[in-house]
Amino acid sequence: MNSRSLRKLIEEKKVVRILEAHSGLTGLIVENTKVEENGQEKSFDGMWVSSLCDSTCKGKPDMELVDFTSREQTIQEILDVTTKPMILDGDTGGRLEHLVYHVKTLERIGVSALIIEDKVGLKQNSLFGTAVPQTQDTIEGFSKKIKAAKAAQAGDDFMVIARIESLILKQGLEDALARAKAYIQAGADGIMIHSKEKSSKEIEDFCARYKQFEKRVPIIVVPTSYSHITEEELAEMGVSVVIYANHLLRSAFPAMVNTAEIILRNERALEASENCMSIKDIITLID
Repeated sequence: MNSRSLRKLIEEKKVVRILEAHSGLTGLIVENTKVEENGQEKSFDGMWVSSLCDSTCKGKPDMELVDFTSREQTIQEILDVTTKPMILDGDTGGRLEHLVYHVKTLERIGVSALIIEDKVGLKQNSLFGTAVPQTQDTIEGFSKKIKAAKAAQAGDDFMVIARIESLILKQGLEDALARAKAYIQAGADGIMIHSKEKSSKEIEDFCARYKQFEKRVPIIVVPTSYSHITEEELAEMGVSVVIYANHLLRSAFPAMVNTAEIILRNERALEASENCMSIKDIITLID
C-alpha cells in the first residue's frame, strides 16, 4: 500500500487522526510522536498543512497572500522527511485556471488530499465568521471548481475535498446539506463541514441528516472551537477524519515568547535554560 494513501486509511480505520505541521521539524513530530495507553499505542495518521499556520510562520496574514510557489516549498520540506499522508488546506482554490495546475503538481509531489472551501473574493479566516466580510460561492460555481480539480488529477488516489462554509456564514443547516449533495454529485471525495461554535450541536445536526443521504463520502471535521468532543464521539456521529488544525504552532509561539521575555528580564540565558532542551539533545535530534 502507498504509505501516503489517505483513502486506504479512511477505509481501514474508524477515525483518521490528523495533526497540523508547518515545517520539516513539525512534520517529524507528527511522524514520530507516540503514546501508550492501556497497552495500546496511539499516533497520528497524517498531517495537515494549514494556510493559517504557513502564513503565520512567514509573518504574513492568512488571506492567500502567500503564493502557491512559497507554499509548495513548505510542503516539499515536510514531504522530504515524512511518510504519512498529507492533507493540504487549499483555501478557495484560487482561479479555476490555476487550480488545475496546482492539482497536477500536488498529486505529483505526493500530497494525498486537497481541501478547498466554497468562498470567493478576499480570503478571510473562517473563524472570524460574520465579523468580517466573507462571500460564499454559488453552488454552481463551486461545483465547477470541484469538477475541474477532479478532471486534472492523473490517478485515482488523490482526493479533492469540499469544505462547506454555510454554518460559519450563518446560512443554516439546509444550505449546508444542499451544498453537500451538490458537491458530492460534482465529484468531491469528501465533505469538510466547518463550525466555529463552542457547542458541537451544529456538527451533530449536520451528521445526523447526512446519514440519510443515499450517496455519501467521508466527513472531515476540524474541532478547534468545539474541542471538548472526543474522537470516539465524532466517529459515532459518522465522522471519518479529525484534523487538529493549528495546535503545534499555537503551543510553540507562547513558549518562544516566554523564553525571549525571560532573557530580556535577566539579561542572560540561565533562567531560560529550564524551558529549553539541552544542547546535546538539539544537536542529535536529527540523524
